[in-house]
Amino acid sequence: MELSSKLPFPFFFFVLFAIMACAQDSPRDYVNAHNAARSQVGVPNIVWDDTVAAYARNYANQRKANCQLVHSRGRYGENLAGSMTGTDAVKLWVDEKAKYDHNSNSCVGGECRHYTQVVWKNSIRVGCAKVRCNNGGTFIGCNYDPPGNYEGQRPY
Repeated sequence: MELSSKLPFPFFFFVLFAIMACAQDSPRDYVNAHNAARSQVGVPNIVWDDTVAAYARNYANQRKANCQLVHSRGRYGENLAGSMTGTDAVKLWVDEKAKYDHNSNSCVGGECRHYTQVVWKNSIRVGCAKVRCNNGGTFIGCNYDPPGNYEGQRPY
């Protein structure tokens, strides 16, 4: 007899949902989402770094109590998001591209510095983490080495 015929119907969909949710939070998923945006502007790929990821994980664990999107002010560049998948967080940051004016190297009509960090040409390593917070939400942080967003410098 097939295993699927023994499992209760709702359990099957719970497992499928869990697999799909986790599939969007792996190191490869984060890197691929970043590199898709980076390739659009001709900057080199970014790679996953376990040391940077450990920093992101440590800081994310510190935010579990309240899930507030407060920057760590550490040695790495940093983007934060909450209550979504990792790939959706990167998409949220990349969607700020519409507010970045490359000619003036400035944000026009809103925030764009998350986007410029994603595509910062000198940032070559990334590490991300996602934790479930005590309030039921999630906290996502990606850190970048070396950091970007230096005043007067262009991301690409």
